[in-house]
Amino acid sequence: MAQPQALTKITIEQQEPPHRKAYIDGFEEGLDFGVHGGVKEFYGVEPEIEYPSTLDHIVAAAGG
Repeated sequence: MAQPQALTKITIEQQEPPHRKAYIDGFEEGLDFGVHGGVKEFYGVEPEIEYPSTLDHIVAAAGG
């Protein structure tokens, strides 16, 4: 069985819910995650600042 070629260390910090910030080892700036549009409506929340959801990041990565 092949051995993993690389592992990524990611740290998630909970900000003011539902805002989270992810830090990827080797990069200075963090990525913001939260809710907006239909996602905030689905969960019934009204964040002070809207951020892309985890699903947005996944779709962007897959389509990239």
